Amino acid sequence: MPGRLAAGLVTLLATASVAAGPAAPQRLCTVGDARLAELSGLVVADQKSFWAIADSGRRTVAYRVDRTTCAVTGTRTAPIDPNDAEDLASGPDGALWVGDIGDNERTRETVAVIVLPARGAPSLHRLVYPDGPHDAEALLVDSAGRPVIVTKEGGFGTGVYRTAEPPVGEGPTPLVRVGSVTLPASDATSGPLGALGSRLVTGAATTADGKVVALRSYTDAWLYPVRDGDIAAAVTGPAVRVPLPDEPQGEAIAFGPDGTLYSSGETRGGVRGEIRAVPGAAALVGDPQAGVAPAVAPQPPAPPEQEAGPSWLPAAVGGGIAVALLVLLAIAMSVRGARRR
Repeated sequence: MPGRLAAGLVTLLATASVAAGPAAPQRLCTVGDARLAELSGLVVADQKSFWAIADSGRRTVAYRVDRTTCAVTGTRTAPIDPNDAEDLASGPDGALWVGDIGDNERTRETVAVIVLPARGAPSLHRLVYPDGPHDAEALLVDSAGRPVIVTKEGGFGTGVYRTAEPPVGEGPTPLVRVGSVTLPASDATSGPLGALGSRLVTGAATTADGKVVALRSYTDAWLYPVRDGDIAAAVTGPAVRVPLPDEPQGEAIAFGPDGTLYSSGETRGGVRGEIRAVPGAAALVGDPQAGVAPAVAPQPPAPPEQEAGPSWLPAAVGGGIAVALLVLLAIAMSVRGARRR
């Protein structure tokens, strides 16, 4: 009986800690290697290390990083010059997928994914959007081996794109718009762009079992339950917030096998990025397959009226009304002066 009682207390305490909400991020190590000063993608390699990429350089390199010291202990490379590599994902066979999907000026005719298998030759797959260029920093790979891209466009039309089938050959392979997403409002302002940065998608990750997908901004991670393996549909529903405060420029996110959420990002303003952990984050999300509710209250998507137009529109309308009133006042004064004469 004492053993059962102790086990029950442990379970109760664990449940209570999850229900209370996410833990604060715990620092694992500081990224000091200059090659990862622009760290933008992260994947868990094993219990002792991560794979990471930087969004710079003239060749494709994934760096193996020690989780205790952040020292680079190995590489996986491809003789391919990426345009703007922004995220790193793991495929269903364990291969690393480098998302060459950045396009700040929105001028690229194609974007690309570069697949780095553990053994064998790397492969390049060019992708083309159906509706013109987009800037993106978030890449996922679903269980069928199809790349999923979430664009970086705030609350004004952030798109979710996926290929119809796993890409074969260099392509280009058409992308299909399969949905849109708006990150919920956040009171976080510690990122590089303040409140605006809390609505921009800068990275993505899925759990090893595929039941939870995370989208991150500069300030938070938003966790969504996945039903029937449909990642694209998952990110359009309610989300659970995991705050990621005080990162210089947070762009990378990953899940460990036990549901721990890891995050990192670039060095900015002389402040080095860190790799941090939020234990048990995946458990905050309910299992839609089993009808289990989230352990913490989900945050609903922003109401439609918040997406009706750009943030400058109300000010512009107000300014127009003020100008109209001044014009009417001037006309009235002119008429009054004419009557006196």
